[in-house]
Amino acid sequence: KAMTGANKRQLKSLADMIKGKSGRFRQNLLGKRVDYSGRSVIVVGPQLKLHQCGLPKLMALELFKPFIFNRLEMMGLATTIKAAKKLVEGQEPVVWDILEEVTKGHPVLLNRAPTLHRLSIQAFEPVLIEGDAIRIHPLVCTAYNADFDGDQMAVHVPLSLEAIMECKLLMMASNNIFSPSSGKPILIPTQDIVLGAYYLTAEPRRKPSKDKRVPLMASRDEVLFAEAEGMLKTHDWVDYVNPDCGAETYFGNSERKIIRTTVGRIIFNGIWPKEVGFVNGPVAKAKLGDLILQSYKYCGKRGAVETLDKLKQIGFCAASQAGISIGMEDMIIPDSKPQIIGEARKKIEEVEAQYRRGIITPGERYNKIIDIWTSATDDIAKAVYKCLQDNLDKDEINPVYLAMDSGARGNRQQVRQLCGTRGLMAKPSGEIIERPILSSFREGLSVLEYFISTHGARKGLSDTALKTADAGYLTRKLCDVAMDCIVTDLDDGNRDGIWKHSIFEGDDEIVPLADRIIGRCSSDDIVNPLSPDEFLVRSGEIITEQTAQKIVNAGVERVKIMSALTHLKHNGITAKAYGIDPSTNETVERGAAVGIIAAQSIGEPGTQLTMRTFHIGGIASQVLKNPEIRVRTAGKLRYKGLRLVQTADGANIVLNKTGTLLVCDDEDRELENYQIVAGAVLTVEDGAKVQKGEVLAMWDPHNIPILSEKAGTIRFRDMIPGVTVKRELDESTSRIATVVVDHKEDLNPIIEILDNSIKDEQGNPKILATYSIPTGAQVVVNEGDRITPGTLLAKTPRSASRTQDITGGLPRVAELFEARRPKNAAEMAKIDGVVSLGGMLRGKKRLIITDRETGQEEEHLIPHGKHIIVHPGDYAHKGQHLTEGSADPHEILDILGPSAVQEYLLAEIQ
Repeated sequence: KAMTGANKRQLKSLADMIKGKSGRFRQNLLGKRVDYSGRSVIVVGPQLKLHQCGLPKLMALELFKPFIFNRLEMMGLATTIKAAKKLVEGQEPVVWDILEEVTKGHPVLLNRAPTLHRLSIQAFEPVLIEGDAIRIHPLVCTAYNADFDGDQMAVHVPLSLEAIMECKLLMMASNNIFSPSSGKPILIPTQDIVLGAYYLTAEPRRKPSKDKRVPLMASRDEVLFAEAEGMLKTHDWVDYVNPDCGAETYFGNSERKIIRTTVGRIIFNGIWPKEVGFVNGPVAKAKLGDLILQSYKYCGKRGAVETLDKLKQIGFCAASQAGISIGMEDMIIPDSKPQIIGEARKKIEEVEAQYRRGIITPGERYNKIIDIWTSATDDIAKAVYKCLQDNLDKDEINPVYLAMDSGARGNRQQVRQLCGTRGLMAKPSGEIIERPILSSFREGLSVLEYFISTHGARKGLSDTALKTADAGYLTRKLCDVAMDCIVTDLDDGNRDGIWKHSIFEGDDEIVPLADRIIGRCSSDDIVNPLSPDEFLVRSGEIITEQTAQKIVNAGVERVKIMSALTHLKHNGITAKAYGIDPSTNETVERGAAVGIIAAQSIGEPGTQLTMRTFHIGGIASQVLKNPEIRVRTAGKLRYKGLRLVQTADGANIVLNKTGTLLVCDDEDRELENYQIVAGAVLTVEDGAKVQKGEVLAMWDPHNIPILSEKAGTIRFRDMIPGVTVKRELDESTSRIATVVVDHKEDLNPIIEILDNSIKDEQGNPKILATYSIPTGAQVVVNEGDRITPGTLLAKTPRSASRTQDITGGLPRVAELFEARRPKNAAEMAKIDGVVSLGGMLRGKKRLIITDRETGQEEEHLIPHGKHIIVHPGDYAHKGQHLTEGSADPHEILDILGPSAVQEYLLAEIQ
C-alpha cells in the first residue's frame, strides 16, 4: 500500500514527479504558460471575413502592451516606459487609436483544446470589438471542432518577424481550405448555412400546373427585382435563360437554351463562379462540399475564399427569412406502423413454434428473432421517410425532413427514433435484447422501455469519458513513432510499390479503386487492356482524377502504386512515394513532416469515434449479413479448389472454406473472385455463363454446418455423455439435444462414417471419413444412422451479434499499431502441402502438413476446443488459416515475409 500523509492523500514519489500529465515533462518542460496569451469564451461572428477574428479590446490592450509602449515613445507622447504605462492603464483615447494601428496586419493565433491536428491552431487578423468574448468565423468551426455552447479558446501573439510571416503565409485560416488527412474541404458550412442553402434550392412541393403560364426570366437581377416586389416567391417555378448553354461546365446543362428552375435556385447560383455551372437541383451538405471543391479548382484559393464568404451570407440570410420552426405535429408517425409490427409478430410466432417443435436451436431462434425485428425497424424507417417527404400533402416542406435531408442536423437513425420506433437495444453486456422498443420519442416510452434505454445512454456517456483519454494517448504514441518520417528527396529512382484494388464489404463497394490511387505515383506503366498501344499512365507519373477515371473505365482491377512502405530510408521518404499533399493538391514539398500529419490524421478521428456513440445512445446496430453471393460482372463461372458434395435432390454443397468462385471472360482471364463459406449451396454449374446480379451461392446466416461427404453408417468416438457432450432435455421443446462441451480430458469428439460392406483383417468396418466436432456444436445425427452424401452432421451457431460501438474501434487500432499477438490467434500453415491429422500429444491435436514434392513435414499442435477448418486430404497454402481465429502479425511476418505483413496491417487498419 502506498504511504499516506497527514491528509490521507498518497505521498508523491520521485517517479510520480516525473511521469504523467502533471509530471515534470508534460507540465513544465513541454507545456509551459507563455507570455502574450489570453483565453476567453467564443461566440459566432457571422459578419467576419474568413481571415478575421473578433478580439475584445481589453484583451488586445493587454496582449499588445509592449507594442503600444513602443509606439507611444516613438510618437513622443511618453518619455519613459513608466509614463507610457500610466497612459495605457488610464485607457486614454489616444491609446485606442494606437491599438488599432498596432494590430493592423499583425495576425494572432487562435487555439482550441484539445489540439488534435494541425488545424486546431490557425492564424487570423484581429478585428477589435466591444465586449469580452472572442468572435470566430462560423466556417472554421469544423476544423476546431468548436461550438458556441461555452467553448473557450486561447489567443497567442506571434512576436518576431519570422513568426508573423509564417502566420500570414502558412497558418492563415484562408490558406487551410482542405483537410490534410483526406483532401476534402474542411471549411464546410454546417447547420444554419446548410439549412438555408437547401431551403433555397429545395424541390417545390407542387409541380407547375398545365394551364398556368410559368414566367420567363432573362437575368438574375430581373428575378431579384420581381421577388422584392412580391410578384414571385422563393419556391415558384420560372423558366430561365440558361447561362451554361453551349459551355462545358461541371454541373450545368450545355444543351438547353431555357431551363425550368425555381427563384431560390437562381438566387443561390448567383454566388458561384461561372465555370461551375448552374446547379438545378436541391443542394445538401455533401453537394456543397463538391461545389466548394470545384470552385477551388476553377478559380483558385482567393476565389474560393470569397465564394465561401458569400455562401455564409446567403445561407444565414435564407435560413432567417425562411423562419423554419419545428413542432410536435411535424413528427409524423406512419399509418403502416401497426401493420408492420403485426406482420413481424406473426413471423416471430412461427419461429417460436419451430423452436418448440425442436426444429431449430435456441441460438437460431434468437438470431432469427433479431433479424425479423431488424428488418421490421428498417421497414418502419422507410415508411417514416416517405411520410415526412410527402408531409401529409401540405404545400410546405416538412421541417424535420428538411433538417435531416439537408444534412444540417440529425441523421436518419435519430429521425427514425423520433417518429418510428427506437428499435432493438443492447444489454450492458453488449447482447441485443430480443424485445425491441416499439414506441418512438414522440409517442413516449413506457417505464420498462425507458429503463431499457438507460443502459445504452449511460454506457455512451461513460465510454466517451474513458475513450477520449485513450485516443489522445494513441495520438501521442503515433507521433512519437512517426515524427522522423520527413520528405527528404524528390525521387530516388526506386519503382517498388504495393498493389491497390477497390475494397468490398459483402457485395457493396465501399472504397472504389479511383479513390485509392488518385494523387499517388504509379510504379509501373499501365497499358490500356482494350488497346495495348495506349499508355494510360507512365511509371513514376502522378495519377490525376482524369487518369484514374480512364484506368477504371478501361477495366483495370488493381494498380501498383509507389508507397512510403517500399521507399523507407533511414532519413525519410521521397516525394514520389508520398504523392500529392491532400491539403494543397500539389506534389508534397521537401521537408514536409508527413509522419506527424499521418499520426494526427489517425489520432484525430479516434477522438471523434468516441464522441459518436454518445449521440446515438446505444442502439443495437445489427448488420444484416446477406447470406448469398451475387455476380458483379457478367462472364463465365469457374470453380477453384472447391470440395463439393451432391445431395439427394441434386444441389451442390461446398464442404471447405478455402475454395473460391471465379468469374472469367471468354479468354479465361479472371474478372472477379469470391471467397465462399462452408455449407453454401451453389446455384450455378461450373462453366456456366452468368449475368450481373445473378445469385451464385446461398447459405444459412445463423449456423456453420458440418456436412458429410460420403454415404455410410455413423459411429461416434469420444462422445461420452457428461464428459465431452451433454445431452439435455430442452424444456421448451421437450427434445433431447446433444451439445459438445468444453472438457479437460485427453479426448477428441469425432463422428466417423463407416462402410459396413468392407471389413479389414480384424473384421472392423472400413472408415470412410472422420469429422472432428468443435466445442459448442450441436450434433443432429444419432449413432448408427445411415446417411447420404451432404447430410448435416452437426451445426455450430455463428457468433451472436453484439452492438458495434467504439470499444471495438479504438483498442483494435491501437492493437494493430503495436502488432500485439491476438488472444485467439489462428494457427497458420507454414508450408504448402497436404493436410493430415495425427493423434493427440499432451492434450493437443496434431495436424501435419506434408509437401509432396520435397517430403518436408510441418507439425502444428492445435489446442483443445479450437475448431479446425481444414479436412484431411485438403491442400493447404502457405499462410492459410488452419483453425478459427484472427491472424497474428508476427506469424504472417515469419511465414509470408514483410510485404504481406504490410498489406495485412494496412487492410486491417483501413
